[in-house]
Amino acid sequence: MKKRFGQIKSYEEWLQPKLVSNTLELLDKEIPRLKDKIQFVQLCFTTDPFMYGYDEVKEMSIAAIKKLNEAGIKCTTLTKGILPPELSDLSKENEYGITLISLDEKYRKHVEPGAAPYAERLASLKALHEAGCKTWVSIEPYPTPNMIDQDLNEILEAVSFTDRIIFGRTNYSKFANAFENHRHFYNECAKMVIAFCEDKGIAYHIKSKTITEE
Repeated sequence: MKKRFGQIKSYEEWLQPKLVSNTLELLDKEIPRLKDKIQFVQLCFTTDPFMYGYDEVKEMSIAAIKKLNEAGIKCTTLTKGILPPELSDLSKENEYGITLISLDEKYRKHVEPGAAPYAERLASLKALHEAGCKTWVSIEPYPTPNMIDQDLNEILEAVSFTDRIIFGRTNYSKFANAFENHRHFYNECAKMVIAFCEDKGIAYHIKSKTITEE
């Protein structure tokens, strides 16, 4: 997407993040104008708020969340990095999440190079949970067995302390679509997530197109 919109020219350039240095000044202008229309602000995806190994990004994200909270605006975050413990000092209305599609570090290095190790992500999420924060996990894009052979139950047990789980299939992938009976596979996975969450009293959401007709 960054290449399509002309913001970068190469993968190598994409690997070098650039901090928006006037983030807080922009918020000072936008919060008064948009405050009444905002339900919450989400920090995630192409702009990972806690990019692994980039303290300047982490510090700016914390400052931005604090400024939004001071204006009475809730924030929710999603990261492939480490959730900083300082977040527990901010509004308890905030929600903090991690992406977790496996527990296998070899697979993580293959599909999420540069991201935080899974164990470190989990530990930071659990620390915030134990500090009384609302936490959630995105198990998406979940891989098919021809991408990695793993037990979904092990991942669910690892995040059984969290408040909400989101589950979704791998889209736009020739590997996932090439897996025989991939529709049945994801339907069964979705059933497993729903049953697990209902048994544990965890809120859940199954992403669209994950459950399909076989």
